[in-house]
Amino acid sequence: MAKDYYATLGVRRDASQEEIKKAYRRLARELHPDVNPDPATQERFKEITAAYEVLSDPQKRQMHDMGGDPFGGAAGAGAGFGAGFPFSDIMDAFFGTASASRGPRSRARRGRNATIRVELDLAESGFGTTRELVVDTAILCEVCQGSGAAAGTHPDTCDMCHGRGEVSQVTRSFLGQVMTSRPCPQCGGFGSVIRHPCQECSGDGRVRTRRTIKVRIPAGVEDGTHIQLAGEGEVGPGGGPPGDLFLEIVERPHPTFERRGDDLHCTVSIPMTAAALGTSLTMETLDGPEQIDVRPGTQSGQVIPLYARGVQRLNESGRGDLLIHVNVETPLKLDPEQEELLRKLSQLRGEERPPGKFAPGQQGFFSRLKDAFNGR
Repeated sequence: MAKDYYATLGVRRDASQEEIKKAYRRLARELHPDVNPDPATQERFKEITAAYEVLSDPQKRQMHDMGGDPFGGAAGAGAGFGAGFPFSDIMDAFFGTASASRGPRSRARRGRNATIRVELDLAESGFGTTRELVVDTAILCEVCQGSGAAAGTHPDTCDMCHGRGEVSQVTRSFLGQVMTSRPCPQCGGFGSVIRHPCQECSGDGRVRTRRTIKVRIPAGVEDGTHIQLAGEGEVGPGGGPPGDLFLEIVERPHPTFERRGDDLHCTVSIPMTAAALGTSLTMETLDGPEQIDVRPGTQSGQVIPLYARGVQRLNESGRGDLLIHVNVETPLKLDPEQEELLRKLSQLRGEERPPGKFAPGQQGFFSRLKDAFNGR
């Protein structure tokens, strides 16, 4: 004898899908095995689950109304958790949420992210700046407001899937009849068809345009830094929410300074006499001209720091330092007068014969070894 699934759920034969769903959710809360482990209650839970599986599917419901067996004899009220078991509806009954994989999918989808390279000078990246950027992107179609349908029209319910966004197919296997579902080929899974697309956007719900945006670059960014501008990317198909816009910072090389984190480095070459006697230099920094004192006796490779003359620390207070590397230059050519003065200086300082095994008039190990082989 055929089962009366309407009676199982306690609904009228002309009940709507919403009434059937509410009845199932109410019974599922009472009869679920996790709530009531009684064996008789479990059998009752299987019956209402099978009833809901049939009445929630238009094709199965039509077969039931015509007196047929929607399960094809392969499963009945005690079918258990086989193919087609509505796990998503049980989750919906207990948690109030339905699986996103069931039903028609929305035409509105999130837009793609976009990335723009922004070139900055050292001063701009170190202290921050404001830029106006021209962006080629997709924006909401003002004619159809993202619906994709021409003015005065609207998407029609798909006559193949009846708005479900998917079609079911029953196949026979050694396990019996198996029902599979796939996206509707006519509407693409949307559940509706745009028969009169908007001429402005061709049914996409968005159009491409060029717009100018003003962005603030924070102080302290460096080469390779990415800045996220939420919601400034492309509008999604069907008027979906926009993606994000990412700014990729490219720092141009500076002719004087080399940046290492928040610190700046540079090299200054001074003559040998200036390093020995001391001197003052005027140097152009990011903050303007600075007077630098070189102490007497400064050696090549020595570092002179200028504190808080580097770049601003990103998202922090304070700045890095400017580190000046000193390079002492030794003269390559001397005229006779200069050479005589240096010789007198070396005599005064007792440096005519500098100490060391390689001093003038002394032989190194390899020279003595060579002389031994030559019989000297």
